[in-house]
Amino acid sequence: MKCIIFDLDGTIGNTLPLCIAAFKKAIEPLAGKVLSDKEIIDTFGPSEEGTVQALIPDYYEQGVEDYLRHYRDLHAMCAAPFEGMREVLDYAKDQNIRLALVTGKGERSTKITLDMFGIRSYFEAIETGSPQGPRKVEGIQSVLKQLGIASADSIYVGDAPSDIMASKEAGVPIVSAAWAETAETELLQMLQPYKLFTTIQEFRQYIQQTIQKCD
Repeated sequence: MKCIIFDLDGTIGNTLPLCIAAFKKAIEPLAGKVLSDKEIIDTFGPSEEGTVQALIPDYYEQGVEDYLRHYRDLHAMCAAPFEGMREVLDYAKDQNIRLALVTGKGERSTKITLDMFGIRSYFEAIETGSPQGPRKVEGIQSVLKQLGIASADSIYVGDAPSDIMASKEAGVPIVSAAWAETAETELLQMLQPYKLFTTIQEFRQYIQQTIQKCD
């Protein structure tokens, strides 16, 4: 294992409830109606700019700016990564495993969260989402090319069913992160990831065991 590529929302931190809360505060006043969580989640795949475009296209620029403002202001809802995640990042760094981030979030919200968590410096390469649609396959391929790492020497760690499909398409073993309250563990298992862990402690043990086998 030479490289670990991480997703962000629901994998490094419990940021999905934060995203939904910020969308509601930004979009509902402009849309003139109350939105359910499902209505918002159903637009996910593109970056948050894509969500705004889907829900309030006539107020796109204001919607994006309002979302980012609320996202920043509400970030105390998720002020730190999941417990144990920073230790995983430190351990991987100590073992000379290279770290990258591929997320569907937009560039600006990604920066807000990484700075809030104080972990941006861990990642040698960062690829963010697009308003036009999912681009995780391209993102994974891009970071591997930037780092000069073969797909077989890497893993992608993500919490969503779509992460399994993207990783398989990119030729990278997928480790499903099922430790968030929002994780759909049964659905993830049905899609047959390479590994699935329900706690960060299990994930760290897997990394340690993998490195020991290589030694």
